[in-house]
Order: sequence, then C-alpha cells, then structure tokens
Amino acid sequence: MRQGHDGIWRIPPSFDGAKRRPQPRFTILNDEDTANIEGNFTRFGRNVIKLLVPGAHVIIASNTLLFPHVVIGMKESGFQFRGTVARLVRTLRGGDRPKNGHEEYSIVSSTPRSCWEPWLIFRKPFKGTLVENLRKWGTGGLRIISDQIPFLDVTNSHRTPLAERKIADHPSLKPQSLMRYFVRAVLPLGRGIVLDPFMGGGSTIAAAEHFGFESIGVEIDRQFFEMACNGIPLLSKMDASINGSKVVEMRSEVVQVKLDM
Repeated sequence: MRQGHDGIWRIPPSFDGAKRRPQPRFTILNDEDTANIEGNFTRFGRNVIKLLVPGAHVIIASNTLLFPHVVIGMKESGFQFRGTVARLVRTLRGGDRPKNGHEEYSIVSSTPRSCWEPWLIFRKPFKGTLVENLRKWGTGGLRIISDQIPFLDVTNSHRTPLAERKIADHPSLKPQSLMRYFVRAVLPLGRGIVLDPFMGGGSTIAAAEHFGFESIGVEIDRQFFEMACNGIPLLSKMDASINGSKVVEMRSEVVQVKLDM
C-alpha cells in the first residue's frame, strides 16, 4: 500500500478534496484466495493457542465478506467460536456504482455500503466449569459493562477521532472507546496479560495501559512500531466511554514491554 504496488488495492475517489487511502479489494477474491485465508488463520491459531491459558479469549476484527473464512480457520486450529460483536459504524466502503458504468447504471450499487463491522470472539477450551476456570486462571468469561449492563454483542461506534489520528496516523487505527470495550472484557478479573501480535498504531496496548493492565505489543513494521511507542502514552490518557458508559477503576501497576524488532 505504501509503495503503490503488490497486492490487490482499490484506489478510492476523492471526496470534498480529501484523498482517501487505498483499500484491499476483498470482493474479487477467488476460491484459492479464500482457502489461503482460512489456512493462514489456522496456522495463526495453532501458534497463538500455545501461548494462552485455558479460557483465554482472542478477538479478531474482520469484515462482512471475510469473517466466515476467519471462523473456519480459527475453529480448525482448536478454538471455540463464541460469537460476534457487531460494531455499528458508518464507513465509505461499499455501495459503489458499477466500475466504468456509473453513469449508465447510476441506480445500481455493486455491493451494500458497510454500516457494521464484525469482531469475532474465540476462546481456548478449558476443562471443568467456568467458575473453576475463573478461580484457577482468572478468565473464561467476559466482564460486564456495569451492574446494570452486561457485555453486549452490539456496540455503537464511530470512526477514529481526529485527535487520536493526530497522535498515531495508522491506516486502521481503532478508537479508544472501542478498544477499551474489548480490552476490559477479556480480563474479567483484571488479571493476566493483553497480547496484540499485530500492534499497528498501538490502540490495543493503549487501552490496556488505560486500565493498568500488563500488555505486550508486537509490530514487524519499524515505522508503525515507532508510531505506537510514541503514541501509546498519549492515547491511553484520552477521554473515552464504553458503550456510552464511563468506566472508572483503580489503576494497578503498569508493566510495559516493548519488543524492538
């Protein structure tokens, strides 16, 4: 994407003078491509499951076209599929007129415009009951939002605020309100380590630091790694709400782990 070649990219049009980033063209993947996606997630799952305690959760951001293949791959690796959280967010992806025929077929849309984003939840299997696993490992379930609000499978969201993008201008930076929603849920008792093996701009690690959770971020791209290291302390201090509710907790000691690639 950075170099303008390799991979399959859709160069979107400009709107109101704003130039948008290229987007992957998932609509033209063939059967071999989707089989490769499933295989990649099976290999990923088999590696990551070795690192996790029983009952630990893995949350993967996907899209409406590819998420069935992600589920197949992760289940093949041994994970339990525990459901989907629908992130309600309006984007400019999809809903385009037919290429080279937008005037001739102006009333036709090639795909639906995306108004939601699937976040897939997987869990490493454990023996015994959930209560027993919580006592031993501190996980296996998801923390509720408050005494009145359970963890919901729909979350209202928004595009990443400009203030956060100014701190870490990663092409897929997620808003702190969203990442805090997930990070808080996956450590239901506040014990354990949050791992992000594809750290990007550091939004997951910043959310973990906000709650005082120990976390590890790994990023292979030097530019993004440095962006995350600089941005995490600032992002973690941003004001944000979780499904419209402010969450206030005692902060525990933060252990920062930075892996220099």
